[in-house]
Amino acid sequence: MDHAKTPLVEMRHISLAFGGVHAVERASVDLNKGEVVGLVGHNGAGKSTLIKILSGALKRDSGEIFIRGEEATIANPRDARNYGIETIYQTLALADNIDAAANLFLGRELLTGWGTLDELAMEAQTRDIMRRLNPHFGRFKDPVRALSGGQRQSLAIARAILFNAQILIMDEPTAALGPQETTQVSDLIRKLKSDGIGIFLISHDIHDVFDLADRICVMKNGRVVGTARTADVTKDEVLGMIILGKCAPGAFPGPGAAA
Repeated sequence: MDHAKTPLVEMRHISLAFGGVHAVERASVDLNKGEVVGLVGHNGAGKSTLIKILSGALKRDSGEIFIRGEEATIANPRDARNYGIETIYQTLALADNIDAAANLFLGRELLTGWGTLDELAMEAQTRDIMRRLNPHFGRFKDPVRALSGGQRQSLAIARAILFNAQILIMDEPTAALGPQETTQVSDLIRKLKSDGIGIFLISHDIHDVFDLADRICVMKNGRVVGTARTADVTKDEVLGMIILGKCAPGAFPGPGAAA
């Protein structure tokens, strides 16, 4: 097997139904090292459900998941983390009343040889990773509630990659951010990409997707309409895929494409 060409993630023919309603039906998508794949579609299109299956939050009814070419068993979020998969939800799930280091190591605290919290080691590692991700970050002692939206997003990303995640799922990472903070987070995503991390980007903002994604996967009614390199389609064509479910000329059709 040529590992240089093996995708980080392959999801093949994934299906999940709730009470007879197909939330995801025979959906396939892949992700390569150092690539951003944008998942787009209306609310209820199935993109969040598909990604929750990869993150271990939901169990698929059928289909296969391969991580670095090997079939993966993902039954819960712990399994996903063991495969190097981390999810950054729109809510960020940060604890507002504690500082940056306490958030990064929440639930995975470092201990001294005496069994007490090793606050110095946690702060040193926090400063190191934030220096790489966001050199301008300096509010290490402030409670997270005092941070800006962009700083909070940086912190959530740092927590995800601190434990060597190679596959990131980002749910609306620039939602509710101002232009300056959006630029900051976009630069951070590009930095992660240059470091070889693969990113699934869920977004309703077509402009963000075109700015950041190498490929776009459009879903509608639980099915993949089509996948295209960003350079091969226009924004209007992608909007047409979202609304009409019809694959654009520059895209590869999925099983959910309209005739």
